[in-house]
Amino acid sequence: MLADSHCHLDRIDLEPFDNQFENAITAANERGVKQFLCVAINAENQQEVIRIADSHPNIHASVGVHPLYTEGESASVESLVSASQHPKVVAIGETGLDYFYAKESKEEQLSLFKTHVEAAVDVNLPLIIHTRDARKDTLDILAQGNAEKVGGVLHCFTESLEMAETAMEMGFYISFSGIVTFNNTEELRETAKRIPLNRILVETDSPYLTPKPHRGKPNSPMYVADVAKLVAEIRGEDYETFCRATTENYERLFLSKLKLLSNLK
Repeated sequence: MLADSHCHLDRIDLEPFDNQFENAITAANERGVKQFLCVAINAENQQEVIRIADSHPNIHASVGVHPLYTEGESASVESLVSASQHPKVVAIGETGLDYFYAKESKEEQLSLFKTHVEAAVDVNLPLIIHTRDARKDTLDILAQGNAEKVGGVLHCFTESLEMAETAMEMGFYISFSGIVTFNNTEELRETAKRIPLNRILVETDSPYLTPKPHRGKPNSPMYVADVAKLVAEIRGEDYETFCRATTENYERLFLSKLKLLSNLK
């Protein structure tokens, strides 16, 4: 069994699936993908993300503002806390810093990132972190905001092993996307070899970053199997063992609180 730990199901191209969302989920199920985290990028799409999660028992949602979508966003701790109360919401994000594409909005990104960390700690939910060319600031804000209390994931990881190790010390997981299957990603693959098995997640980030051998096609959750296959191969691990471990990691990070609440009822 596999978990796509980061996808944007409200944005995937349904044309290859006869324009039916159910067909896209079935296609993923047929490749062993049984769990999906549908990630919000701003206040506008949060309700659609939650609606999608509500429609399937194995789809969960997050609430947050992506660092590339800060314009016009005024998320507060209170608004994030309120949105996170829905029973299918299991994380805050995606949030973080992107100085590669949008360094000009650095101040807005920093402010919103701090807000998300505070909200996550308030509601005891893990964080979904997007980080590009902002290693020090990302780690500093997580440390200063006591993010180790809730942990989370550095998603679609492309940064250094040193950054990954520091984040893992704060209770974070490291997630690999289709980028790891691309050509000329030797350094990233070397990092993937060095992450402990109990700290790895896999994702598609669909509809973006379609992995090989499907480049040129729309990305969708079924292709997380190709990401998992490549990462297991470069680590020298059995595919089924790797899939089982990453799914357990997903459930531990995002679903353990839901199981605890269910047991208390």
